[in-house]
Amino acid sequence: MRTGARPLILAMALVLGCNGSRDQLLADIQSPRPEIRAAAVKKLATQGNADDLVLFTRAAKDLAAIVRGEAAVALGESQDPRVVDLLGELLEDPDEDVQGRAAMALAKVKNDKAKGYLKLQYGRRGRATRQVIVQALKSANVPGAMAEVVAAESKGLWERNLLALTEGALPERVGAAEELGKSGRAEAVNRLLPLVRDSQVILAAAAVRGLGDAGDKAAVGPIGLLLDESFPELRESALIALMKLQDPAIAPRLQAVAMEKSAVSPQATDAILSFPRTPATDAALCAIALDGARAEALASGRAMRQRGGCPAEPIAERLSRATTAASGLQAIMGLGPSAQALLPKVAPWLNQADAGLRGLAVEAVAAVGDASVVPVLQKLYEQEVKGLAALRADWVSEPLPRQYGPGFDPDAPVASGRGSDDGRAARHAQLFDRIRALNAARARAAGREVVPPRAPSELCDDVDSARLVPLASLLGALGELKAPGALELLTGYANDSSTTLRTAALVGLTHLGPEGVALAKSALLEPDRDLQKALAQALSEQAEPGRDALVEALPKMGGEKLLVLDALSHSTTVPPAASESLQAVVREGGPEAALAASLLGRIPAKDAVPTLLKALDETNSVARRDVLLALGAIGDPRAADAVARDLYHDLPEIRAAAARALKEIGGGPQSEPLDALKGDYFRSVREAAGSALAKGGTASEGAH
Repeated sequence: MRTGARPLILAMALVLGCNGSRDQLLADIQSPRPEIRAAAVKKLATQGNADDLVLFTRAAKDLAAIVRGEAAVALGESQDPRVVDLLGELLEDPDEDVQGRAAMALAKVKNDKAKGYLKLQYGRRGRATRQVIVQALKSANVPGAMAEVVAAESKGLWERNLLALTEGALPERVGAAEELGKSGRAEAVNRLLPLVRDSQVILAAAAVRGLGDAGDKAAVGPIGLLLDESFPELRESALIALMKLQDPAIAPRLQAVAMEKSAVSPQATDAILSFPRTPATDAALCAIALDGARAEALASGRAMRQRGGCPAEPIAERLSRATTAASGLQAIMGLGPSAQALLPKVAPWLNQADAGLRGLAVEAVAAVGDASVVPVLQKLYEQEVKGLAALRADWVSEPLPRQYGPGFDPDAPVASGRGSDDGRAARHAQLFDRIRALNAARARAAGREVVPPRAPSELCDDVDSARLVPLASLLGALGELKAPGALELLTGYANDSSTTLRTAALVGLTHLGPEGVALAKSALLEPDRDLQKALAQALSEQAEPGRDALVEALPKMGGEKLLVLDALSHSTTVPPAASESLQAVVREGGPEAALAASLLGRIPAKDAVPTLLKALDETNSVARRDVLLALGAIGDPRAADAVARDLYHDLPEIRAAAARALKEIGGGPQSEPLDALKGDYFRSVREAAGSALAKGGTASEGAH
């Protein structure tokens, strides 16, 4: 009897133990602590009790994401068709981890409704969830899973934008016109072309921008006609579209816009500069160099300087008459050494009474770079200094004090007016001292130098800055032509009270080799942004010493790093030594990180790959596209997997950048997602994916 009772007792103990464990789990699922509730849901799911489905359904509405995630897994394990709608809701959860768990749970249900939810939500979710959705569909044995969801997303976007264009309100039609153009489909071009003449200017402008994104050169003619319109927005949109369409045949019409010296003239010039070189584009740039506004003329002239210059006869003809000499001198300022043959025509204008023409002639001979005119420039300098001597004479012959006297310091705390008995003034002074000390400590920790404000050396300057421009031009020319004694002369003006003269002297010093660069580079830390910009640009145009000075200054620039980065981006080469400083900017994030990443790609800096890969972990980084392209330019295979994850990104420009980067790195095992993206809605993505797969083929081979 005892022997027969023993198994019964053991069985009863086991049942009671299980019930006790289950009772504890049921209690835990009501716990105020979310991690305990989540653990209880997870353990209950392993028991496979159909009655627990109501508990999982309730947990799917929990306030804690960790609990909702475990509930999604539990609902999927049940494989009950009734949970599909609830999992579809969890697929839209604010938490990405919950979204991913819901996607994998839907894959376990394995019915058409569950697959429909997955395909529908692919186009609405972020990168991580999109990638999980593709994995879920693969686990559900859906053939060509990514290609199918990409095609579904493309179809949905097309139908939505088409409906908005035909039936939406005006703002919706405007947005739809641009989005349809980005698809690059022939039908989109056919629908947008009639809209370029729409009475609603805002809609017509959107249609024009859409046609530019569509990439069909058949739209060049109709868009070119809009350059004669009087609506600025329509003309600006036409110029943006023509730049994207890259048809040099439109260069003559753009030339007319560039030479009218209007608000859109710079865009017209930029468009011509971006076109492939043809006789038409060369002729347009030479014409703009003669008759465009100063900025456009200089940009066009410098471009033609690299192409061998412009015909000399039209310029020589302009230089033969006082009424047209200004345009000829302006052209030579841009053409520089390529206009060497015209120097005899320019030199006589250095002795003209007209100050404006004389100043242009000084800049022109400096751009040509022929030192034979230095004696003339030195004479002009002496005359200019003599003419300004009386106006620039100091009112007070002795140097002004460099510190404020008692009661005159604007940063000092104001006395309370009730005497110092209460000690308030002393406490205020201590507080300000502590603030200044903390700011200085932060600057030192960040590697920045604190430059004190420049103390005024004059009580008042009688000379207007415009009156100093001729002298500034001469200082710059003497430095650019490396005149004898220029180093000493410009050093004397490097601390002048006039910003105009100080900037000219510093820029001139950058042309005088390492010694001049060493004297000028410290001024990059001055608070005057115009001076910083001019000096940074001048340093970038010099050889190794100038670029090295920019790299050295970069960590010390604080909020003005963008000036140095922009200057480096315009230089012909980026020194490899810049890698560490540029990586520091990427790690700091912000808009500067995009330019820094691009420069790292230009080096190319293999040591920066870990930094760039870490930057991809920042989901909201504004520099993501540039980081991807930089990794592609560096071409390190270590980056392939991280870059490939962005093929699933919800932003088309990121997907396109990832595909372009993989083309340089090597797609390898990423051929499946790249092939799927050949069906993407956006033309830029299709072309980038097709080009990556073609391995050296043209981008158009990948476009459908």
